[in-house]
Amino acid sequence: MSIALSATSYRFNKRLSWESIKRAELLSSFSALSASLSSSSSSPSSLVSPFFERHETSEIWLRPQPQLCHPLRPAFRRAAAMHSESCDPREPQSPTGRRILDFEFRNSLPRLRTPSLSSAAPDPSPRSPALSSLPVMGSEARSAVKIVKGEFGYVLEDVPHLTDYLPDLPAYPNPLQDNPAYSVVKQYFVDQDDTVPEKIVVQRDSPRGLHFRRAGPRQRVYFESDDVHACIVTCGGLCPGLNTVIREIVCGLSHMYGVNKIIGIEGGYRGFYARNTIQLTPKSVNDIHKRGGTVLGTSRGGHDTLKIVDNIQDRGINQVYIIGGDGTQKGAAAIFEEIRRRRLKVSVAGIPKTIDNDIAVIDKSFGFDTAVEEAQRAINAAHVEAGSVENGIGVVKLMGRYSGFIAMYATLASRDVDCCLIPESPFYLEGKGGLFEYMEKQLKENGHMVIVVAEGAGQDLIAESMRSMNHEDASGNKLLLDVGLWLSQRIKNYFTSRQKMVINLKYIDPTYMIRAIPSNASDNVSCTLLAQCAVHGAMAGYTGFTVGLVNGRHTYIPFDRVTETRNTVVITDRMWARLLSSTNQPSFLSSKDIEEANMMVEEEQPKQTVDEEKSMENGST
Repeated sequence: MSIALSATSYRFNKRLSWESIKRAELLSSFSALSASLSSSSSSPSSLVSPFFERHETSEIWLRPQPQLCHPLRPAFRRAAAMHSESCDPREPQSPTGRRILDFEFRNSLPRLRTPSLSSAAPDPSPRSPALSSLPVMGSEARSAVKIVKGEFGYVLEDVPHLTDYLPDLPAYPNPLQDNPAYSVVKQYFVDQDDTVPEKIVVQRDSPRGLHFRRAGPRQRVYFESDDVHACIVTCGGLCPGLNTVIREIVCGLSHMYGVNKIIGIEGGYRGFYARNTIQLTPKSVNDIHKRGGTVLGTSRGGHDTLKIVDNIQDRGINQVYIIGGDGTQKGAAAIFEEIRRRRLKVSVAGIPKTIDNDIAVIDKSFGFDTAVEEAQRAINAAHVEAGSVENGIGVVKLMGRYSGFIAMYATLASRDVDCCLIPESPFYLEGKGGLFEYMEKQLKENGHMVIVVAEGAGQDLIAESMRSMNHEDASGNKLLLDVGLWLSQRIKNYFTSRQKMVINLKYIDPTYMIRAIPSNASDNVSCTLLAQCAVHGAMAGYTGFTVGLVNGRHTYIPFDRVTETRNTVVITDRMWARLLSSTNQPSFLSSKDIEEANMMVEEEQPKQTVDEEKSMENGST
């Protein structure tokens, strides 16, 4: 709820701009208001106008912000506190439970007739006035959502900035402007108004849709190089490219911004409060990209927000780089919220890591290309084994707990696979049109076949006694049974006991071989760009964001957007149809399955628009 001061408190002269108001004048105005509050016997709510005051040049909105601090506030707060001692504890409060007399003037949002798109970070350079900015107070999970709305259905879901809760932070020229490596680059700095659309395929009358802030270096930074104390932590399972990301964060901070104080947190989130750290320098990380795994070590779980932020504060860390999957990013979001609550000058940047490529919004996560490439080696081995014997069957289990992207892309790249099973596409074994019937046909025609199965496929078919669906690992992921072993055994039982057919089945599980290898050339480039964009964002004062590739452009995305849903294969999409035509396998789908899949797609399409409309409605109340 937005509150405006009454006409007696302060009025703009229309010739004065927001920046030209003198601090003394503001202090005088607040002192007068404080005196009236202290001497008034009426409820504080009677001094507050229920509507905002309109002027020719601007509208001032004052928003309750009790946790924010500003040089102008102490006198006002002391007067308000003196008055509150004699107030009834049941006095009117804001919808957030705060006393409605508690104002924050500087951090209130001015609604100008021609406001800038960039509401997050103040920038001294002129910018095109086009859009109005509305902060949205959503649910607890999306408390930091910042929405900027423009013409023709344009919506920017912006990321938080340090100046949102530390409005007096000084800005400095970006050191890159004096860096000889970048002096020849034309327009190296990203324009404040640059954004990237989430969807690029639209119709003629479609709205412009949801956008994210474009990643890259800004003209102004909010950290001086000598004052930066950065830390890097890796969490969750292993993935090709982790060491490359670590290396490029260190080298980016050091070579581009001249930062010397960089530490690595060992052993995941637990390392923060266990005080396990190592010094990181460009020399110490020079060749770690040639190794698999992570030199910092990793773990699942161990997230204690208060302990972690306590140690960040004790060590004087002001930039935190967190590399991990959706569970790790949820933890990063909690760390950011606690840091913001304490009003610390600390930027929290996330680099999404998932070998399954199941993180929402982004095009592709690092390590995925390497995983697909390495998966082909296992498929080729299974094909050689199956083709060398009579009735040979090769079963390859690949990663994909909830999303079958690795299995799908490895199958398309290999061209040696006869059947691909993923979590998104249900299948059945026996009966007409089932997997066993299709296998009989393939063995009679070709004498061998290769099956690729994602680890999350067919879990509903596994017997209840063999399930572990109610158990979770330390990261909160469901513990799944080895579907590859289960499927191999069912195939053997079916053909030997029922069909009296001799088969030679080879089962290959390359999961840990794929996870542990170094990243390939494509992923190395991707890791470099992600790391550098994270560094640019943190130095520019952005926080509470993750870096990701959206439609081929690197962007800054709010944490909640990449953790609220998962990216999954759409089985009614053309890519899955391409796989079916490549393998010639049946879809194994009933008409009911197809109808449910189509309904899910239809529900997802308007969901984004509905969320945007709700956000805008909440922001305008």
